[in-house]
Amino acid sequence: MLTYIVVYAAVVVFAVAVIARVLFWSRLPMHVRWELYPVAHEASRAHYGGSYLEETDWWQKPREKSMLGELKAMIPEILFLVALREHNPRLWVRSFPFHFGLYLTVGWAGLMAVAGVVSAVAPGLLEGGFGSLFRYAIVGFGSVGLCLAIIGALGLLQRRLGDPELRDFTAPADIANLLFFLVAFGLTLLTFVLFDRDFSRFTFLVANLVTFKMEALPGAGAEALLPQASLVLMGLLMAYIPLTHMSHFVGKYFAYHAIRWNDQPNLRGGAEEPIIHALLCQPVSWAAPHIKGDGKKTWVDVATEEIKK
Repeated sequence: MLTYIVVYAAVVVFAVAVIARVLFWSRLPMHVRWELYPVAHEASRAHYGGSYLEETDWWQKPREKSMLGELKAMIPEILFLVALREHNPRLWVRSFPFHFGLYLTVGWAGLMAVAGVVSAVAPGLLEGGFGSLFRYAIVGFGSVGLCLAIIGALGLLQRRLGDPELRDFTAPADIANLLFFLVAFGLTLLTFVLFDRDFSRFTFLVANLVTFKMEALPGAGAEALLPQASLVLMGLLMAYIPLTHMSHFVGKYFAYHAIRWNDQPNLRGGAEEPIIHALLCQPVSWAAPHIKGDGKKTWVDVATEEIKK
């Protein structure tokens, strides 16, 4: 019973924390735009770095926006960390297996959840060849995902502790986060190797979670204790992630769509105009000589006043 309660609580914490992050970032003031091209949703110009600003009287013409173009940029970046591979290949060889292992592990949990729902609703679907294929997929996603994530976490830990350039930017929390992953994933992989080669015990527990049965796991001793302890640790890790800077999996959406790809024009009477006006009326308290903010001047004052030499 305690195992199920802890995991349910972890799911609630995860969901609440993610929603809170989304609301927090969505309510932040408008960001200064990068104005870097190409912008992925430029339907016919992204491939050469163009933009709608090339057109004469562009403000009078409908803008082309392509969701497919954004997906073509986002999916490789999410799955394969393309930008990191291009700009920091030494870090990529450690970060990619870690992140891809996490994706496979999430898929593993999803497959077990689906198996639990199908077993409750239509158990016959998981019999025969399709059922065997589904069980092989659970084993493949789980074992490969756990191994890749552990290898990546060890590589990242080695890089943070061994690279003098990165060591200065490494906080104790960074080390603690990687150790948490290693403990949770390591115990789960150990359980798989010793007692649960087909992940049937994990599937049993996850199936009970999604069907709200809370049945006791058959067996005794380490054979029953290790799967439950692993599931509890994985649940606590899931709840912990969005409470830390590892919630960048949510922030990345805003970094791309609200900053990097935000090319919405500021037209007279448009949606952007009142937002920008409100921000320009904010007081400035910067003490730099070229600003001399006293807490009373606004950004409009700063931008329009003459600089005294």
